[in-house]
Amino acid sequence: MPVNGSDELKQTNEIGMAIPVLDSLDLTDKTLTADALLTQRSLAEYLIERGAHYVFIAKENQPTLVADIRLLFQARGEPDFRESSDLAHGRIESRAIWTSTALNNYLDFPHVGQVFAIERTTTEKKTDKTSVETVFGVTDHTPESASPKRLLAFNRGHWGIEAHHWILDWNWDEDRCTIRTGHGPENITRLRRFAAGLIKTKSKDSVAATIEKLARKVRRVFDYLGMTANSMPRAARVAPVG
Repeated sequence: MPVNGSDELKQTNEIGMAIPVLDSLDLTDKTLTADALLTQRSLAEYLIERGAHYVFIAKENQPTLVADIRLLFQARGEPDFRESSDLAHGRIESRAIWTSTALNNYLDFPHVGQVFAIERTTTEKKTDKTSVETVFGVTDHTPESASPKRLLAFNRGHWGIEAHHWILDWNWDEDRCTIRTGHGPENITRLRRFAAGLIKTKSKDSVAATIEKLARKVRRVFDYLGMTANSMPRAARVAPVG
């Protein structure tokens, strides 16, 4: 939900508008994933009343919640499920998840079915530098309705969408776009998404690096898109004889 103005105003609007936006949707048996900003008791209660499920990330805006979950998984041993390593955009990534029902009757959060810890290990191929990120979360899904593998899939799907929105905001400052009338907002956001998708399919570099390389260089853009004679394969540029 793009909102113009300060970060504080943006966060206030995201929390306040979440339920009104969801009111128009059929949420029965759907699972809503959210980052830490929307990990709110009122939203959890609302989703359960609508027959939906939640998978929320817990961070420092819910200090007691995240501290309790972090403490539980402090000595976590082998994961309940680990994905195979994945190579993309010059990085090797792997994810592992630990789950538990030990806090179901302890946490001050509605309808807890499980808590989880997800560890993402990333290795940059060029530098061989490895980083490890751990996030903690809570869900109303019980082990019967969502296995560790399924919970990890929910998380991966969520951050796949978040990463795309981050690309749009970081490279085009989409949240502060001033185009607001007629079909302008819809058209410009479609163009941005088209450009990001095209760059991802054609370039080994990041979206940001490719934009910087092509910015304000019209001829280079046409070369990149394969729309000039110089960008065509040599065989296609040679006229047939006879």
